[in-house]
Amino acid sequence: MQALTNRVKVVERKPMSLWERLYIPAILKGMAITFSHIFKKKPTINYPEKKRPFSPVFRGLQILNRDEEGRENCTACGLCAVACPAEAITMEAAERAPGEEHLYREEKYAAKYEINMLRCIFCGLCEEACPKDAIYLSETFTPADYQRKQFIYNKTDLLIPHPQEDPEAYKKALGNRAKNQTVN
Repeated sequence: MQALTNRVKVVERKPMSLWERLYIPAILKGMAITFSHIFKKKPTINYPEKKRPFSPVFRGLQILNRDEEGRENCTACGLCAVACPAEAITMEAAERAPGEEHLYREEKYAAKYEINMLRCIFCGLCEEACPKDAIYLSETFTPADYQRKQFIYNKTDLLIPHPQEDPEAYKKALGNRAKNQTVN
């Protein structure tokens, strides 16, 4: 039989010596590795008191964005729902009524917007597909819960705080995006 690659390695099957059958070298090697970890820095972080820094590309809980005047960016185009491989996003569009110009940027808006966090795989495709920068993945974890229905987030749960009514919460929700906006 001819090998397909040049990486063929002949393995010898010689009988083990008495020293090898006692496994003493293997036990001593394992103990040396174990004791070497005593003097290394512990990888555990005491979470409530200390928080570890996240990677700049960390993808957490989704947030529906607003503009500087507090109007919703989402136009219910449905591109995020189509791009979602887990089919976690559902939405219904509605048309803006006269007098609602201060609430929505465009004539069309998302009357219903839901994300099923049990299905979401945090891939970020919804963020990439959105032409209006209406949805982005924040630096926040999805909180744990015992009820399945608590993981279906609706529009009021996902909408970022109003920038004029609560500027501190707005800046906090933006996270590093706020720092990047001031630099650019």
